[in-house]
Amino acid sequence: MLNRPNQHNPHDAAGPPRCTALRLIVLLAAGLCPAASACAARHPVPQEHPRLLGSRQELKDLAQARPETYQRVVHVVREAEADDHAKMISLALVCAIEDDAAVGEAAIARAMRYIDGPIRHGHVPFGSDLARCALVYDLCHAFWTDAQRAAFHEYVNKTVEANLQSETHVFHNGWYGYKNWGIGLAGYATYYENPQAPEILSRLEEDFRNRAAPALELAGDGGGWAEGYYIHYWLYEWLFFCEAARRCEGLDYYALAPDFFNQRAIAGMFEMYPGISRYGSRRPIPMGDGGGRLFGGDRDKALAARRILTNYFRNDAEHQAVHAFNETTPRVSVGIYAYKDFLWRDTTIQPGSLDDFRLSHVSPGPGYVYARSSWDEDATYFFFKCGDRFTAHQHLDVGHFVIYKHGELAGDGGHYDAFGSAHDVNYHLRTIAHSTILVYDPAEQWLGATAYEAGIRAGDVTGNDGGQTHSWPNHNGAVADVEAWQAHQDLYDVADIVAFEDRGDYLYVAGDCTRAYARQKLTYFTRQILFLRPSTFVIFDRVRTTRPEFKKTWLLQAMKPPTGTENHLVVSNGEGRLFLQTLLPPDPQVRLAAGADLYNYGDHAYPPSRDTGAAPECRIEISAPVPRETDYFLHVLTATDSATKSVPTASATVDDESVYVHLGPITIAFLVEHIGGFVTTGVGRTPLAQTIVSPRGAAPIEP
Repeated sequence: MLNRPNQHNPHDAAGPPRCTALRLIVLLAAGLCPAASACAARHPVPQEHPRLLGSRQELKDLAQARPETYQRVVHVVREAEADDHAKMISLALVCAIEDDAAVGEAAIARAMRYIDGPIRHGHVPFGSDLARCALVYDLCHAFWTDAQRAAFHEYVNKTVEANLQSETHVFHNGWYGYKNWGIGLAGYATYYENPQAPEILSRLEEDFRNRAAPALELAGDGGGWAEGYYIHYWLYEWLFFCEAARRCEGLDYYALAPDFFNQRAIAGMFEMYPGISRYGSRRPIPMGDGGGRLFGGDRDKALAARRILTNYFRNDAEHQAVHAFNETTPRVSVGIYAYKDFLWRDTTIQPGSLDDFRLSHVSPGPGYVYARSSWDEDATYFFFKCGDRFTAHQHLDVGHFVIYKHGELAGDGGHYDAFGSAHDVNYHLRTIAHSTILVYDPAEQWLGATAYEAGIRAGDVTGNDGGQTHSWPNHNGAVADVEAWQAHQDLYDVADIVAFEDRGDYLYVAGDCTRAYARQKLTYFTRQILFLRPSTFVIFDRVRTTRPEFKKTWLLQAMKPPTGTENHLVVSNGEGRLFLQTLLPPDPQVRLAAGADLYNYGDHAYPPSRDTGAAPECRIEISAPVPRETDYFLHVLTATDSATKSVPTASATVDDESVYVHLGPITIAFLVEHIGGFVTTGVGRTPLAQTIVSPRGAAPIEP
């Protein structure tokens, strides 16, 4: 039956533990290992159809339990214009539930267009083609002719064979959903009728266990994903297959990567900006390529993915809070995808309380910190990135942050106009398009597309922005798997969140960004941020270069050009406003790159070829007036509504040991020799954390 709780694994709040070899033996003997219980729960694939989403009776029961949602699916089938994806899945469901031959034959006719067409392979959505046809095959099985079934088996086998070497990099392009959800669904759909189906599924499972699950644990520890925004394009499809695997043979893929799956729904909730936007959707934050500025179906996929995982972990209090969050947007925003509500929205889950839920989350794998001032829709929002490299869809943006209040205030620069375009490789993915630090060495060179070991993607690299570097091993810059990542860790292990703690009134995070830059120009760059709730951010950067003449520039990607003076800038965007106070360096040099200058640097212009939605319109550049090896950058940013005219003035003092920020009754001290310091308030002095303190109150998480 759809959306039933996992009967074999209770999933306490901490999630299934990872097992050492000795502990695995003990747990196996006791029958307590999550992965072992998943294996013990495996059963033969049902011989009857349908099976992918449950039996026919279970689907009928679901239609009775969710009548309003089911009628919306029926509307898509009988009245609405829809793309093949929505139409075929909706047709197949209605066919199975109502045993309607005409509906089934209409679904099969659409499927045969793919089956009779050319075999697709490579960087095309052949996986989704397979998935749609597999669902039609399974749910409408009685209405396929023998010839059509044989043609489908041949189509499946040829497509799988043609794509054995397609999209094999497990960190890149959502290997899980993009390719294998369709392969897996086709395998289960044809299990007893296609002799190759068991081998297809066995190969998929082996590859996931040996290559993909370790990648999820490394680059997805804590539920974030280093590839960034692309997770919203593939995760839902992979979870769809995982649910089919659990139903068809009791195979629990989630238990194989607990550091990712146990926290993914929570991280996914934190990846949504506050506020409900177009068509009742929530916008995910920008992370790397494909930032979702314009409305699209990826928002519904993000919601459906959270629903699937929330159901699986339904007995966990934190996931019950995620369920409460999900229920604030109870319907998909794209009406033709009503089937996602029908399959995955389960209102029988006990809702938790967002009022009592924590306000931050850390994902050490990708190096992400998410935080909010509250769970109100007008909350102040903050995202910080300081993690390692895994894939081409990441940017050269270690140390970058975004701030949101009634809309984006500090955003993510540039446009993803095309993979490898001149704008993409010289601006959009480069450090200059992010809110971090530039260190300009005029001798630094970026080679072009014919020398991937030092170039970027497949584009023509001509700009030296002074930013971060990466020795691209190929045009994608993607590492194949965990084994390859570990073998070349010197290339990919480039940054760390070294400290994190949320004390309620304030959140503290510290990142070491040093290794993201060329060693010949940078000795160190560390960034420390205090988020003083509800709306103030104190950012302290220590930057030391190998030569004093290498200019250091602090960047802020402002959504609108600011007003004000050099030390007190004000960015206004819609109903939100960001006040920027520069405390260090003294007498800063401030440059505003906007209008025709926004995408220009180094005597080159890199304008985007298309507009991908509202992007920062001004790059604020702040530097010291006198060259020296070490500079301290100290800023206080305050996010407010647009009616606010001013904010409290901050000041700074410096001695041999510390930089002090004075902000009303609060004094913050940052050590100048290394990361650390303290916060002094009316109730005493508190040292800043020296490690990652779990927001769940558990033992410290190793970064």
